[in-house]
Order: sequence, then C-alpha cells, then structure tokens
Amino acid sequence: MSRSHVTTHVLDTGTGRPAVGIAARLHRQAPDDWEEVAQGTTDDDGRITSLGPTALEAGTYRIDFETGPYFAATGTETFFPSVSLIFELTDPAQHYHVPLLISPFAYSTYRGS
Repeated sequence: MSRSHVTTHVLDTGTGRPAVGIAARLHRQAPDDWEEVAQGTTDDDGRITSLGPTALEAGTYRIDFETGPYFAATGTETFFPSVSLIFELTDPAQHYHVPLLISPFAYSTYRGS
C-alpha cells in the first residue's frame, strides 16, 4: 500500500521508546461535526503509515490518540487518557506527518516531514 497523506509516529518520552499499540482515529471537520476518515494502531516502531487515504482535500483535521489504554497496560498512571491534535491541511500536494511525544503527565507535537 502507498503511504497515506497523513502519517503519525508516537514516542513515549518517559521510556525513550516507541509507543506500541496506541489506537488513533483521523477525522475531518464537516460543517456541523467531525467525520471519521480512517483509523489505525501504532506498530512496533510507534508508527501509523496507513492512517487514511493517499489523498485528502484541504481542510481542518483531527487525530485522536487513545493513550489511556497504552499507559494502563504498563500500570502507569496518566493525566491524559486521550490526546486530540487539530491541524490544517492546506496543501493537498504535500505529505503531512503529525508526531506525538507523550509521557504520563505531558505531551507535545510538531509538524514533521
């Protein structure tokens, strides 16, 4: 399969390792609500390379990461049972990589390449 238009990578900064098995859902903002576009689960390297189709229209998108089950599986308390990242896809010709860096009590993101 070709790489999707939007990909992600989740790293657990508390352990310094990829976050394996985190479910994520990609949504597109519609006039009245959010519409699910795709879903996936991070692999052994913490990546989802097949999150959605190979082409998306410009618009506002959201990725919801289910981080609670990931931390629960290791017996780790977390303040963030889920993380939602909203971003603008402005150029349909570009690839969008949206990484997530997590720890039990903090998270960050950036526009990847």
